[in-house]
Amino acid sequence: MFNALNRFISRLDGDAPPQARETHSGFGFQVLRNTNLELSIEPWFDYVVGINGRMIESSDPSLFAQEVRNCAGSSVMLGLWSAKGQRTRALHVPVPADTASLGLTLQWTPLSVVSNIWHVLDVPANSPADAAGLLPYSDYILGTPEGVLHGESGLSELVEDHIGRPLRLYVYNNEYNVTREVTIQPSRDWGGEGALGCVLGYGALHRIPAPLSEPVHAPGETLFDGSDSGVGGGGGGIPQFGAAPRSSSPFVPATTATPPPPSSSADFLVPAQLVSPPPATGGTAPPRGKKKERGHHTGPNLMDDYFKEQEKKSRELDNAPSRTASPLPPPPKVGGPPMGGPPRTGSAPPPPKEGE
Repeated sequence: MFNALNRFISRLDGDAPPQARETHSGFGFQVLRNTNLELSIEPWFDYVVGINGRMIESSDPSLFAQEVRNCAGSSVMLGLWSAKGQRTRALHVPVPADTASLGLTLQWTPLSVVSNIWHVLDVPANSPADAAGLLPYSDYILGTPEGVLHGESGLSELVEDHIGRPLRLYVYNNEYNVTREVTIQPSRDWGGEGALGCVLGYGALHRIPAPLSEPVHAPGETLFDGSDSGVGGGGGGIPQFGAAPRSSSPFVPATTATPPPPSSSADFLVPAQLVSPPPATGGTAPPRGKKKERGHHTGPNLMDDYFKEQEKKSRELDNAPSRTASPLPPPPKVGGPPMGGPPRTGSAPPPPKEGE
């Protein structure tokens, strides 16, 4: 079922309108190395897809470097697309006046490269994957230092070439938000199915999610937007930045102001906004002893009436006596009434005669 759904989503991605394909190239400068520890840019996961409010449509690195040099002594705004959750953000990066370097190593790469990942779903005990330390449902196989993996069958072909030999894999864990190198030795003699000994998922349903440390969406907010987000969706999958109205430039930054400095401890958010509201203008505040009744207070009264009505119906169906009705007569004593007639109230039946 999942394979059929993945093929259907891929077919929809391939049927994108020609205009959308021209607007969104589906390429960007992938960050291979970051020597500037002050920049919150992650290698491999982050792509530079825009600069100074414009989308990057040319693969010429000299044009990108010239744009950075033009901002020497100030800051340059980079539009970043992350493979974690397929989200975009705008980042203001200061450019030194003497070197005009960002400390980044970039490579022009299609965004579809991040779709070649394999989600670890199930890890049986005593399997090669279990011995290597793969974690179910939270590990994602990104690649290998042995070479580049192309397509869904790329990993299986690599595993077949390393049967009985150690294989190094780059694995990302979503729960801990870390990437590690795992050495696994594929084998078919471990007592189960598969050379790796684990169930893998591939396709649109198994892309890397956003880290758990990021804030979740509030009720009513858009969680997925197929027209503007994702790899391949909407003709290339480079979404617009921020929620500002569309302008003549296809790249709209989320904000044009420098991010504010971190707030002090006194500015922390109070849970449930437990802050006293300001007094109403034009009159005095009502006394605390008198509170205005709210509409939700009538809910329990209606429910009580409903339960009482249902209880009354249940008693009627069960022939249960009410409190005002007369009590039932006591049950007959052992032996039952005499054969001559009904028993007299308040007296016991006469004992049987001898010989009867």
